[in-house]
Amino acid sequence: MSVTGGIPTLPGMPETPEIAEFEQLALLGQPQPVRVPARLWRSWLDEPTIVARFEAKRYLRAGNRCFPWLAGVSSTGHGSFRAASLPGASRRGTVPAHLFAYQLEYGVIPRLGWSGADDAVLCHQCDFAGCVNPHHMRLGTNAVNRTEYYLRRRNLASPLADIRGPAGRTRAIAAAVRAGLANGDKPDRIELRIRRAEAAGLPLTLW
Repeated sequence: MSVTGGIPTLPGMPETPEIAEFEQLALLGQPQPVRVPARLWRSWLDEPTIVARFEAKRYLRAGNRCFPWLAGVSSTGHGSFRAASLPGASRRGTVPAHLFAYQLEYGVIPRLGWSGADDAVLCHQCDFAGCVNPHHMRLGTNAVNRTEYYLRRRNLASPLADIRGPAGRTRAIAAAVRAGLANGDKPDRIELRIRRAEAAGLPLTLW
């Protein structure tokens, strides 16, 4: 693995992405991945009004905690962010929120895949699909991401073991945060709401 423009690169990624135009395969739930040209990503990430809309949809917490996504959720539990409304039937204007967060922090990733085991993908190290804290993510391969998923979901305390599924967990935590904000709760009270929402879906709470 090497480093290009401050972010790690994997085999198959161009070493000088600023020279060539490239596309990413941004996975939005179960349907076909959406191809997003790099020039579109750069225009969205550089536009203050788009970034402001994005920031209004994630809840920032103190410390190295997960940042819950508060808006639309895909079938896989990842946040969905409409960066732009593009003409036609394409969903290119709607992108994974965690991918937007990562690239807002580190810059545009040269290439993403999802079509093969060795393709580069963005992996959640916290195992919470609804997290948009870029420091909880790293670049890996599709194969490694799937292997880690199958190993870690056996841990009954893991977010992957949530009986509500990833989308149910993301929505439950977002609802808890929104309720706290609407009530005017202080951060420590919202933290308590988040912990209760997290615990409600763990298998051990059924016994």
